[in-house]
Amino acid sequence: MKHGSLTWKKSSHSGEQYNCVEMARLTGTALAVRDSKAPNDPFLVLDRGAWFSLRAALSGGGTA
Repeated sequence: MKHGSLTWKKSSHSGEQYNCVEMARLTGTALAVRDSKAPNDPFLVLDRGAWFSLRAALSGGGTA
């Protein structure tokens, strides 16, 4: 899958800087996650459960 074929959305917690997390929906159960500073670098593919676990861990609410 190529970056250009996905619709990327920046986190609502991000400002106008380029140090943001962006995500794109791949299927009903999978997401792509990338660093906005490196939009052409490889991205992570996560299922919904892994995405929610990662978000909780990064916000101090658990472990990934």
